Amino acid sequence: RWMKFEEKVEDGGERWSAPHIPALPLHSLFQLRMYLQKGTMLLDLDAPSFKEIIDKTLSVQLEDAELQPELRDRLAALLLCQPRHQPTKSPLRLLAELGLSPCRGNAKSWSDPGAQLSETPLKEQLRNRFKKKVPPGAEAAHIAVGEVEFLEKPFTAFIRLRRGVALGSLAEVALPSRFLFILLGPRAKVKAYHEVGRAMATLLTDEFFQRVARQAEHREDLIAGMETFLDELTVLPPGKWDPSTRIPPSSCLLSPHRRTTMHLPDQQSYSNVDMAAAGDRPSLGHPHSREELEKTGRLFGGLLRDIRRKAPWYGSDFSDALHPQCLSAVLYIYLATVTNAITFGGMLGDETANMQGVLESFLGTAFAGSIFCLFSGQPLTILSSTGPVLVFERLLFSFSQDHSLDYLEFRLWIGLWVAFFGVVLVATEASHLVQYFTRFTEESFCALISLIFIYDSLKKMLSLADTFPINWQYHLDNVTSYSCICNLSSPGGWARGWNGPKVSVRDLSSPPALSLQPPATPAGLSRSQCLGQGGHLLGTSCHYVPDITLFCFLLFGGTFLSCTMLKRFRSSRYFPAGVRKLVSDFAIILAILASCAVDAALGLETPKLIVPSELKPTNPARGWIVFPFGANPWWVCLVSAVPAVLVTILIFMDQQITAVILNRREYKLQKGAGFHLDLLCVSLLMVVTSATGLPWYVSATVISLAHMESLKKESATSAPGEHPEFLGIREQRLTGLAVFILTGVSIFMAPILKHIPMPVLYGVFLHMGVAALNTIQLTDRVRLLLMPAKHQPDLAYLRHVPLRRVHLFTITQLLCLALLWVLKSTVAAIFFPVMV
Repeated sequence: RWMKFEEKVEDGGERWSAPHIPALPLHSLFQLRMYLQKGTMLLDLDAPSFKEIIDKTLSVQLEDAELQPELRDRLAALLLCQPRHQPTKSPLRLLAELGLSPCRGNAKSWSDPGAQLSETPLKEQLRNRFKKKVPPGAEAAHIAVGEVEFLEKPFTAFIRLRRGVALGSLAEVALPSRFLFILLGPRAKVKAYHEVGRAMATLLTDEFFQRVARQAEHREDLIAGMETFLDELTVLPPGKWDPSTRIPPSSCLLSPHRRTTMHLPDQQSYSNVDMAAAGDRPSLGHPHSREELEKTGRLFGGLLRDIRRKAPWYGSDFSDALHPQCLSAVLYIYLATVTNAITFGGMLGDETANMQGVLESFLGTAFAGSIFCLFSGQPLTILSSTGPVLVFERLLFSFSQDHSLDYLEFRLWIGLWVAFFGVVLVATEASHLVQYFTRFTEESFCALISLIFIYDSLKKMLSLADTFPINWQYHLDNVTSYSCICNLSSPGGWARGWNGPKVSVRDLSSPPALSLQPPATPAGLSRSQCLGQGGHLLGTSCHYVPDITLFCFLLFGGTFLSCTMLKRFRSSRYFPAGVRKLVSDFAIILAILASCAVDAALGLETPKLIVPSELKPTNPARGWIVFPFGANPWWVCLVSAVPAVLVTILIFMDQQITAVILNRREYKLQKGAGFHLDLLCVSLLMVVTSATGLPWYVSATVISLAHMESLKKESATSAPGEHPEFLGIREQRLTGLAVFILTGVSIFMAPILKHIPMPVLYGVFLHMGVAALNTIQLTDRVRLLLMPAKHQPDLAYLRHVPLRRVHLFTITQLLCLALLWVLKSTVAAIFFPVMV
């Protein structure tokens, strides 16, 4: 059987082979052309059944090949026999049959020898599992080849029906049929007939020959279509290559569009470089000719165009989210958002004397994210606190302390100016400058944010070694000498509770050894009780800490590896496609649940997620509303415009670079972007978050990319051996909205969330950073630096750009990335947006 690729029944006759590219003998194609030129050809035959097709075919013969009535009857009887089909069975059914059948070699067919063709489909046809692989609207073609003892010369017929007809039990699956090819001949040539039949089947699976065969009006049209097919053939000469070796399907097939453009007359004058550039252009992320970024020349013209573009899709933005994949995306991004809120909230609290803390981070994330998802132009974007904004908050707080200014009031005026500048940028359509962002800028920025995620996750894990120090002085041989006693305030001895010697087993092969040790605490006092009664601990094991650090790193690494492996499970060879897709969609949740289960089973005191449980400001000295006057001199409201310019540049660059990355053509988004509308939403949210003392929010590149990856759509039906086709992203507003609502509700979910170990969430952070890093071309080009030329992949740009130029481009990009990283880590970090 053929469906893009060839499958054949193995010699044992019990299963179909793996899909492979059909390797055809060149001679068989020439023979096929000869048979098509000389044999019977019926185009647009109108017949409702297979019996009538055979009758009309045998009655319409060429004068020099007319069959005798007796031969005609025998051929009709032969062709009307029921074919023996190879059933497609599930592994479970095969195991069940293996247990029930007394003979392994008894392969059952669908019919008994000599049975006549049924005019209605058999139950086995309707239940055939192979039908799931067939796309909707497909038709079957039938090829009958073989040797017949009563024929003296070959009989050939090519039939095209006027419309698709269901031919009863003829096909392996119940599908309408359009084409039939029959080649029967005398004995001693069965191998040649077989190869001609394979050539015909391969031709009929070719999309271009199908088009020719459907539209052909004469025999010459069909022969011309075959000549075109022969023009495109690539011949592998005999030698070291074994023709019996099955060539597996390529992971990247030439698209039909590329094949048509390659053969159009007006394309012949293009050079190879132009062809490659044209072929690669759709995959680039630069929206140079997008309607979203065209300047209208009117105030707020781009914004109004964004609103008109997105308004018709608003209803479908909610209905398109009714899919199980969206549930897995919500859970995954929710945990990532909560972790991010806690991480940045804790860092903000440390940098600003708790003027902004974890609770403010939760509330701000929930409010700003929900509003953005409801009204933005690209609701797949996830708002969050980012590293560059955190750096500016730290510098602003230090400046306020040094100059005796009220931090929150100063910050309020900066936020108001930023909102004003943002509205001005929207009014003047400044977002059209986004079209000048190149791959260089996009990749550098994405790599920087990804590296920040990776660095922060590793830094947090290494800090656990300070919180839970490893006991380097522990020696197993000295276990009997370890002791810890509680020395109460009474001088001159130990406290009450000393009850004599204590037995300790040192070696199971010798009698127990006695060692005089006091118990760990007198009279059952715990460490906290001892310290509470004014005592202090004495002994070599008093400061012993279990090696929780090692277990935390095991949870961290295990979560990261589990996320990566389960995410790739979609392309695994095990289990049906539906199970693989389900596991891949819920990969992050499964990895987190597994790690939490291991942690709970061992019961070690690993650091857990801490969620605030009360709705009150982290710093009791502040309220929920920040007043614009009273704490600072009046001129601060004017001076605030200077740092506001830097924040505006930072917000604009961070927001728009992320928007460009998310709206790349390679994601096949259908509902359009909204660069002006997104910037307006972020600017107006600055007013609310500044007035309430909540953190500032902007698009988070890594989490937004993870959100996009978790919503990828793939074709449900794919040919055996063919990878599912990427169809685009499930564009909707509900997943982001649900994530931010859950983030706000998390304040009341502390009893549940407190069981999640922090190393597990850091492992998810690491996975997101690595996954985002692997989506950019920079990572591939860095690998090329370490790869000998003969092992380098066949990339399009390597065919047309000298390797030294590629390396120079990569090294320049890495140097700029290093400069940004150094700048971000120094006092000059306030100029970071200008450097970007």
